[in-house]
Amino acid sequence: MSVTAPAEKIAAPSRAINAQSKSPEREHRVLNQPGFVLHSYPYKETSLIINVFTRDYGIVALVAKGAKRPHSQLRGALQTFQPLQLSWSGKSEVRTLTGAEWVGGLLPLERSALLCGFYLNELLVKLLGRDDPHPALFDSYVVALNQLAHDEPPAIVLRKFELALLKETGVIGSLITCADKHQPVEPDQQYVFDPERGPRLAFASDTTPVVAGKTLLDMAAEDYRDATTQSQSKFLMRYLLTHHLGGVPLNTRQILIDLLQL
Repeated sequence: MSVTAPAEKIAAPSRAINAQSKSPEREHRVLNQPGFVLHSYPYKETSLIINVFTRDYGIVALVAKGAKRPHSQLRGALQTFQPLQLSWSGKSEVRTLTGAEWVGGLLPLERSALLCGFYLNELLVKLLGRDDPHPALFDSYVVALNQLAHDEPPAIVLRKFELALLKETGVIGSLITCADKHQPVEPDQQYVFDPERGPRLAFASDTTPVVAGKTLLDMAAEDYRDATTQSQSKFLMRYLLTHHLGGVPLNTRQILIDLLQL
């Protein structure tokens, strides 16, 4: 479904405008950018403010004028977890949505998968700055949504995405090299993961989560078949996310813990 805001029509070409364009108006116009709606809230009487996660521009705030009107086509297009091609204009903190086209290709999320999707969205909103592009993370998000929609184990899907998010944003480094001695992690040793530096050998006095070297190696290889790896990676990622969020709570994570033990 292709939707164009009434106030403005979209013109070819179907790509972001070249930054070398001489027209000031065109310099601040983006066309047909792959993206997803992360969150929306009412704005004035008939409009919405939407936070979208786009492949080449990161998280962008857009005003969708008239989207709350009963017969607005935008209202039906701007759904979470559905791949869109988005167009907008402007250079202020909140740009103006000029078009939204649903491109399909993903099954809808249902039941527990839907809740996991909202958890991914909350992670992105709270850990990414605006206008900070992460194309590789965008691709990981698409993969995660697709896996959730196909009923792959939610715990494994979430662990993979959490790790991709922390790596892509640069807050953690290697899982397989000791931060203090720069030696490879050994599968039969016990480690703690310093949120600012990386893994080091565990001491008896450590109060942070202790994980087996095998767990770290499995996580680096995206291999979560081992039950111990699944359990230890869950508590490790919970610890690291809490640290890098500065104690800001994740509302959806608490629901996942309470209902699904994820």
